[in-house]
Amino acid sequence: MKFSEIKDMTLVELTAKSRDLRQERFNLRLQQASAQLEKPARLHTLRRDIARLETRASQLRNKAA
Repeated sequence: MKFSEIKDMTLVELTAKSRDLRQERFNLRLQQASAQLEKPARLHTLRRDIARLETRASQLRNKAA
């Protein structure tokens, strides 16, 4: 996910997307623990996407305050 895709999202959309990605990351970590994970690089990508979403959400919160 690119930052250009994130910059037009609202705070509610960012929160929902972050929650979805965190759930996906949790499921992938369970697969990794049971040695069923097909794409280990997806964990790394998800972590970065979550960080991008949280950064943008933080920017919006600070701008509103």
